[in-house]
Amino acid sequence: MSEFQILEIFYDYVCPWCYFITGCIEKLQREYQIDIRWTAFQLHPETSEEGHSLDALFADQNIDFGKVMVLQKRVASRLGLSFGDFRTIYNSRLAQELCKLAESKGKGHEFHKALFRAYFVEGKNIGKAPILVEVAESIDMDGNEAKKIIQNRTYKEATDLDCKRSRALNITVVPTFLLNHQILVGAQKYETLENFLISNNVKRRQPKRISLQMEPIKTMTVQPFENPALENPYYFSLRSEQRNS
Repeated sequence: MSEFQILEIFYDYVCPWCYFITGCIEKLQREYQIDIRWTAFQLHPETSEEGHSLDALFADQNIDFGKVMVLQKRVASRLGLSFGDFRTIYNSRLAQELCKLAESKGKGHEFHKALFRAYFVEGKNIGKAPILVEVAESIDMDGNEAKKIIQNRTYKEATDLDCKRSRALNITVVPTFLLNHQILVGAQKYETLENFLISNNVKRRQPKRISLQMEPIKTMTVQPFENPALENPYYFSLRSEQRNS
């Protein structure tokens, strides 16, 4: 029986803080026995395909996006992430649907990273099908298949269920983390996420085992000289074994 537990993350591709946690999530997966389940949540489902200006979207909230951008770039730099000057928010729904295809092929995390980069670094309109096909192809997914999935809305129902689950759990902020019926809201530093796992009895991954295997060397004749190594007819080779989890 697997001892891995599921850490569920509610996300949206237009949320910079969801982008900022990707490094922490990778590290947690390396260190702890967890599987990640990304659950789609749309911050602004009303956004058109062409997108909306962030200034216009939050005009009535008296937000200085110049200062916000400086803060976000500072955070990105500290995390070793690239971050561009985006001023438009796009509809993320089709991207979330296409992610389901990537996950079915074991490329979910790669797709997340590539999609976040397309939006937050390159400033691309992730609400348009051609851009999403490019992102899929960038991680070696079949572009034609991705195009058909988008056109046919193959994963519409699965993504609808994600949104329904979000509403049922009263999720209003992304990222939000769910583990064993416990919720942690908002972007967190690695140590906080680690403590969240530990408090829920998530086990560390077993370290790689290094075994020493002795292999005889071929007999050879040498001129005698002082070298203690030649007195030993064996040498040691290191072999790394990954423990099956």
